[in-house]
Amino acid sequence: MIQADIFSEEDLRQIRGHGLELKEVLRQLEVFTQTPFMELIRPCKLGDGIRLIEHDKEQELIEIYDNKVSRCHFVKFVPASGAASRMFKVLQNGLNKEEEILLDSVEKEALAGQNDKKALLKFITGLNAFAFFEDLKSVMAENGIQIHSLIKEGRFRDIIHFLVGKPGLDYNNLPKGLLRFHWYREGARTAFEEHLAEAVSYVADQENRCRLHFTVSTEHREGFISLLEKVRAHYEQRYQVFFDVTFSVQKKSTDTIAADRDNNPFRDENGQILFRPGGHGSLIENLNDLDADIVFIKNIDNVVPDRLKSHTVRWKKILGGCLIALQDRIFSYMEKLTGAIADDSLPTEIMTFMKKDLCLHIPQALETASTGEKVAYLKNRLNRPIRVCGLVRNQGEPGGGPFWVRARDGEVSVQIVESAQIDPGSESQQDILASSTHFNPVDIVAGIRDFQKRPFNLRRYVDKSAVFISEKSQNGRELKALEHPGLWNGAMAGWITIFVEVPIITFNPVKTVNDLLRKEHQQG
Repeated sequence: MIQADIFSEEDLRQIRGHGLELKEVLRQLEVFTQTPFMELIRPCKLGDGIRLIEHDKEQELIEIYDNKVSRCHFVKFVPASGAASRMFKVLQNGLNKEEEILLDSVEKEALAGQNDKKALLKFITGLNAFAFFEDLKSVMAENGIQIHSLIKEGRFRDIIHFLVGKPGLDYNNLPKGLLRFHWYREGARTAFEEHLAEAVSYVADQENRCRLHFTVSTEHREGFISLLEKVRAHYEQRYQVFFDVTFSVQKKSTDTIAADRDNNPFRDENGQILFRPGGHGSLIENLNDLDADIVFIKNIDNVVPDRLKSHTVRWKKILGGCLIALQDRIFSYMEKLTGAIADDSLPTEIMTFMKKDLCLHIPQALETASTGEKVAYLKNRLNRPIRVCGLVRNQGEPGGGPFWVRARDGEVSVQIVESAQIDPGSESQQDILASSTHFNPVDIVAGIRDFQKRPFNLRRYVDKSAVFISEKSQNGRELKALEHPGLWNGAMAGWITIFVEVPIITFNPVKTVNDLLRKEHQQG
């Protein structure tokens, strides 16, 4: 057990100034001494943890959704603080060399099999198909450089520099939400604007109010607000809605302490404790602050042009209808459980529903428990936030997937698990990982109020042991970094979780700049 006396009075002041409590910092340091791997039982598959919505049921669920949307407070929640720097890694690598980037040389190296050069060549040859091309051409012209002349000469260093750095568009230092993703006749749209345009079809209520919430970084908050004010009138007039858009930043109190190789607090060159952002799992706090009945959660980079939005909207409504139908039944049961229960018939009915429809395991001991004990258990297990997660067939994308897992207390449940949470030294666990058939695209509909319309305290349902520990460095010194349980991983571990297969057309992320050249992100 790590003792509090490792900290000085100055350390304690720093901890309090960060909005953290000493016991929480000690708990985090203790985590570094543990092995926070998940125990996989088997992957979720169709019919075993993942639902396949039959075609004749799709319209029924859409109608359930449409009937509810006018009477509920729906919000679209978009984590949007991530920097775009990874999108331009290959381009930045080219700039790091003190030489011109020539088309002929890139072509030769690409033909020789160099993957970075293949990616660079794809970017170069597709340059004028990017939605940001006109902006790039303009900013270069303002600095006395004609982009078409450089393209004709086969010289691309200045072009790349003006795209990713200053003076220029500075895309390497912007969040993805502020980048131009798609081209339209009336001009290019950012990812942020695409989320506005998408949300009007399934979030707007009977008063045509369309609510969205974006989590952003402190340094880019004003950029998002400025963009919203610039485009608001255009989209409100076009779609005949009123946008109610709010922003929040990751709370400083969700930062985590860094540790050295011996699991002691990592200190900087001034002897100060180093705190780091706690990962997207920290956003459970932002979600918890949201005033909403039902929340759609989707990543900032998973958007498509208008011609493909109908697929997205259709499946958002199907997932929403699935959530509402399950929620209505759970709420009905909760109301009955709060009344007088004469015999075991209702608890038996509910336990059957939980096993069949909610993928919840019932403890064997409950079979012989008294009616009162069964009712107490069922009320605790059903009165929780619920999420319906769309899953796509595995396409080799990096990220988490659905598994049956066993918690430290022995409870079995379905969870979204990242590969980093699985023991790399266990052959059996890695075999289970390899046999997974589906992938988590972050397509989640969440119900965050109980049957009495009271908001859940989402902090209560976090599995604090489901953390991520990674190796980082600070000024050349190695350190261990701790991330809170991921927002859709351990942060929602105690939720009721339903997995539904959705078509791959609903998943079109932009992880590298060249992803914007895929046909799904081009017009026609």
